[in-house]
Amino acid sequence: MPVLRRSLGLLAIPALALATVLPAAAAAQAAPAPTVAAQDAGTHRPDAAAAGWLARQLVDGDHFESVFDGTAYPDQGLTIDAVLAFAASRGSDQAAARATAWLAKPEVIGGYLGDGTTEAYAGATAKLLLAVEVRGGNPAAFGGVDLPARLRSLQSPSGRFSDRSQWGDYSNAFGQSLALIALHRAPGGAPAAAVDFLAGSQCADGGFPVSFGQATCTSDPDATALAAQALAATGRAAKANAGLGWLTAHQNADGGFAAAGATASNANTTGLATQALFSGGRLVAGLKGWSSLVKLQQGCAAAPDVRGAVAYDASGFNPGNGARATAQAVLGLAGTPLATLSAAGARPAAPTAACPAPAAH
Repeated sequence: MPVLRRSLGLLAIPALALATVLPAAAAAQAAPAPTVAAQDAGTHRPDAAAAGWLARQLVDGDHFESVFDGTAYPDQGLTIDAVLAFAASRGSDQAAARATAWLAKPEVIGGYLGDGTTEAYAGATAKLLLAVEVRGGNPAAFGGVDLPARLRSLQSPSGRFSDRSQWGDYSNAFGQSLALIALHRAPGGAPAAAVDFLAGSQCADGGFPVSFGQATCTSDPDATALAAQALAATGRAAKANAGLGWLTAHQNADGGFAAAGATASNANTTGLATQALFSGGRLVAGLKGWSSLVKLQQGCAAAPDVRGAVAYDASGFNPGNGARATAQAVLGLAGTPLATLSAAGARPAAPTAACPAPAAH
């Protein structure tokens, strides 16, 4: 059996689950942190191996790109996903630092957030603010932008964070949830009206929709996973618990989660849902999700250049969606809430998966 698919052990169980099972001091003695050299030699932790693989996929060592019609474009959103994954894995910090510096370049940040006047995008601003907070940077002066002030300026009287754009308003529950989490971590906290708006969008079945203002409220697993974390962080425990209840009721038999309208589990949705379940103390459901993600991870039987990566689904690893699937899977494999995620103390190296040496002939 590949090393990365062994049964759960203390070093493999997400940190939140381990902390729940063992007192902090006992956990520290039972599972001492590996040295940088040991991580360089290989790691048995699925989250660290996945993040290490992700770090080695960065274009020019500092960002990701997406290709449309044969042309490569900078992908700030995926790069931020990677920065969050590196922090969750408590490693690959050198890669995270390079990616964060790339995000601060004027042409990069402007292309992602808009110019702040005629164009300003709520979801992108919230996501970047969260990443800068996780990295321990100065959000009020990142790439020449005061991110908290920019985000607060996009709050409408209803409490919704909305885009200001000639192309229309594409803001949704993802951005609203990330905004609450990011502003909860910032001085002044998350505005009560914004919390009320997200809480009020909950569907009758307990889940949350992606889009606001639809005639029919249709719960979405990805949106519900983020909303549950956001509402738990901002003091709406009952609403958050209802969202987690909806997630557990929609968990597949294999432990994973399917995107809205689909039936087969995928790593992206499972990663976000599993993170939310661990964050909310739903350890049994969380461990089922974690096991589903590990089964999608490329182990020692795979080619060396993909070991540690996480396939989008059970159809097999696809380089076209592998980076995005792996980045979001790490969140579930690590289990650390977005509200408390931090890069502090992360090890610099991008570890590789620990695999037995080839047999001598």
